This record gives sequence, structure tokens and C-alpha cells, in this order.
Amino acid sequence: MRWVLAVVVALGCASCERNEAQGGPSTGSGTSRTDETAKEQERFDKERKPEKVVEALGIKPGSRVADIGAGSGLLTVHLARAVKPNGKVVATDIDQQVLDLMYARLSAAGLADLVERRVVGADSPDLEEGQYDAILLAEVDHYFSDPIAWLHDATKALRPGGRIVISNRLHRRTKSMATAEKAGLVLKGEPSAVDTHFIAVFVAPPGKDP
Repeated sequence: MRWVLAVVVALGCASCERNEAQGGPSTGSGTSRTDETAKEQERFDKERKPEKVVEALGIKPGSRVADIGAGSGLLTVHLARAVKPNGKVVATDIDQQVLDLMYARLSAAGLADLVERRVVGADSPDLEEGQYDAILLAEVDHYFSDPIAWLHDATKALRPGGRIVISNRLHRRTKSMATAEKAGLVLKGEPSAVDTHFIAVFVAPPGKDP
């Protein structure tokens, strides 16, 4: 059981790392918390240019997208805006507390109804088969104990023509790309991102389109 606990702890750190990279949630309440949340989002948007991720996902109004290891939702709000008014974002994390922080962020932006927050296991996508136009893994794929198996399972959740987009820090690019290739995914494109992160767009191999 130790390795299971280790994975859970590691993925918990994934959420922490993503939140730190995104500015990190602060304590506090009322107007001060609202102001800090707005500043946090502004800082993240400037540094990470989330519109590039949205473009890579290829989502639009009515799309259904999964945000894996979504943390406090700094990327999730952009996905929700892209799929409104009748789309859906399923935001997963192993930590209910960060999903609660996400709800506050989404509510303030008027987007809470577009996002389903879902607590998942450390190594399971927990996504319905054939239901997603896109799946986003941002700063999380390196935490899976068996990332190849995870990607295999996630591919089953895609609709025909669906995409899996991996974004992570540049020093993790080589491993992420190799893992996706071993999982049978086909690289569709690698749009320019920011100086610190890459974005890679993958699809299911020909003949195995879900």
C-alpha cells in the first residue's frame, strides 16, 4: 500500500505545484480575498497566456472538455468561457479543498454552472467513454505512476477527432513526448507557448479513433 500512498501524496503535490506556478491561493476573506484572486488570475494570464492552451484544445461553444489536475481553476475559467453557453468542463483533482477554491473562482466569474468538479483517484482518469472533445493535462502528467496506461484509458474518453493536450514545463518535454508516443498517441502539432512551458496536441492513432 505504500506505493499507492506515495502516488496520492505526489499527485497532491502536483496540485500544489500547479497552484504555486499559477500564483498560489492566499488566505483571507471578503473583499481582500476577491482582490487577491483577481490579481492572481491577472498574473497567471499574463505569464502563461492561457488563450494558447484554449486554441490548442480546439474547443468552442458546446464542447465538452476535461481539465485534469485542475487545481484552483486558473486555467479552468478560460475553458469554461470557451465552451459557454451550452458546453461543459469536467475539472478533476484528487483534492476536494482545491476544487472548493475553484468553485469560488468560477462563481465570481459567473461560470460555476458550466463546470463539474470531480474528485478522482490518483491514477485513474475517471472519465466517461466517448464523451469528450478534448482532454487537458497541464503540469500533471509526470505525477502518474503509469502515465502510459493513464493515457491509454484517457483516449477511450475521446469523441471521434478528439484531442489530448499536454502542457508542462520545458524540462519535462522530452519525457512527456516519449510517453505519449509509447501510449500510441499521434502528435498533431506543437504550437508555440511561453518561454517556460510547451504545448503538445495529440490525437488517437488512425484506425483507433474512439
